[in-house]
Amino acid sequence: MKNTSHQDEPAYIGSRIAAPAAFEDVFTHFYEARNLTNEAVHKTLLPSYQTILIFSFGETVRFTSPKGSMLDLDKVVVLGPIKQPIDYTLPPEVDMLVVNFKSDGFFRFFGRALASTQISVDPDTIINDNCFNNLWSILKSKHTADRIQVLLEFAQPYLKDKDETLEQLDQYTQDSNVNAIKVVAQDTQQSERNIQLKYKKHLGYSAKEMARYQRFLNTIEYLGRSVTETCKPVDWQDVVTQFGYYDQSQLIHDFKHYLNLSPTRFLKFQQDICIARPE
Repeated sequence: MKNTSHQDEPAYIGSRIAAPAAFEDVFTHFYEARNLTNEAVHKTLLPSYQTILIFSFGETVRFTSPKGSMLDLDKVVVLGPIKQPIDYTLPPEVDMLVVNFKSDGFFRFFGRALASTQISVDPDTIINDNCFNNLWSILKSKHTADRIQVLLEFAQPYLKDKDETLEQLDQYTQDSNVNAIKVVAQDTQQSERNIQLKYKKHLGYSAKEMARYQRFLNTIEYLGRSVTETCKPVDWQDVVTQFGYYDQSQLIHDFKHYLNLSPTRFLKFQQDICIARPE
């Protein structure tokens, strides 16, 4: 058997771990990050409209918002919904586990969604108990797979059933040609205003915000396919018309809002950018 030295280990470990089937309507996935190098690693968390729960078991991780606000994470924090890119720095000896909530999963766990004005929250302030700092102490001494199992067992008693209205809205979320709020309001004989309020209460953002984000995702997916398959210059006016933008300025504004890049710079770097659809 070959002996493995420290030099044989990966310089940086970043792995996505699927949520078990019994929990996949609450969590999309878990993410493990460990920096085994001698230098800080700089990453960008791109918009996903998900809320995330982050545990740090090593050195302090620093997050920087688009407006320059900084957050130093030494144990556990909640971020989201992630609507704009957030830069973060992983110093040497970082050991981080990220829990990604699916749509209303955060509401079902904590009984509330984070307000748009909140950048970060200590989860102990939401459940009104010191349980997350205690949980952090338990998880610290375990390996990733065991950490996830402990987290799932911890979460189970807190989880609430999914709201029936939200279940109906989920059926229309991915279809940008359907006014989900209007359809569900008619189906349930509720006012559109009531559905809008429930949407934001459970998810932390409005249906209008999500429609804008879905349009942007459709746009960049189209651009990625177009550049790869045709290798022809992009007809930006055609993109504006096809995806329902008012003009090219509005398209540029969305690129800078979601990626902090212009459309042309996105095309140059698009192979290095991964932006996930909300789940």
